[in-house]
Amino acid sequence: MTHESLVDDGWAETIELLGGEELIAGSARETKAFLRPRGVRSASDLLRLTLAYCLGKVGMRGVVAWAAASGIADISDVALLGRLRNAGPWLQQLIGHLLKREDAGLAKGRLVRILDATAVAKAGAYEKKNNGLWRMHCAFELEREQFDFLEITDQSEAELIDRVPVVPGEIRIGDRAYLQAERIAKVMAQGGDVVVRASWKNARWLDANGRAFDLIGYLENCREEVCETPARLALKKGEPVKMRLIALRKSEAAAQEARAKSTRKPGPRATRFNRRR
Repeated sequence: MTHESLVDDGWAETIELLGGEELIAGSARETKAFLRPRGVRSASDLLRLTLAYCLGKVGMRGVVAWAAASGIADISDVALLGRLRNAGPWLQQLIGHLLKREDAGLAKGRLVRILDATAVAKAGAYEKKNNGLWRMHCAFELEREQFDFLEITDQSEAELIDRVPVVPGEIRIGDRAYLQAERIAKVMAQGGDVVVRASWKNARWLDANGRAFDLIGYLENCREEVCETPARLALKKGEPVKMRLIALRKSEAAAQEARAKSTRKPGPRATRFNRRR
């Protein structure tokens, strides 16, 4: 979602995407996020302010100034803060509705799991000195909105796309850390499908004919908003894994933010953490 989603036609499309005015208002009443129109006329206007704050970089005062100038709401920053503090369960419900609708339309009844891991520092002076960690490996089932796999290891155990037992026919989704060709092949051999973020340097890419694939060149020559092409992931042994590479062009604002992030120097804490690792 971008700032364009909050104005004019973009906002109307966002409301429709989230289920319409009636569903948004009903869920706001149910979760007690919006009960009385004090300064904010409707639940959809409150949602608009919430997203403006989440997407923007101008802070609470900037959001209320924008809302007043646009005729959306007349509310103080303190009052808006109070509203936002009560919006958590409501936003969770809206996101759940959106995920269920997308899952029903695209997954066609298949199990869809999101894989991820998080780390927690171990207790004790010795562990802190040596950067000791507990790593929690999770699989989240979208349809039921609950975790169906959990494993805790220490920092020696990496995030693995095949750590979770495969259910034939499932679709498992992971970030770029899970782009592991041999392990993806194992998941697919057991009847699962894999969707991962692709990195140009962490895999050996081949084209549909098994020749070296110039990923950077392909992306530079792509002129469409969405580009896709058959591709292969080379393995150390055995036949390459058949994949489909999909590239989505970022908006200019998102592209500029990504460029700035890539050139930004890490802070002292990030530097220490990376050095220890």
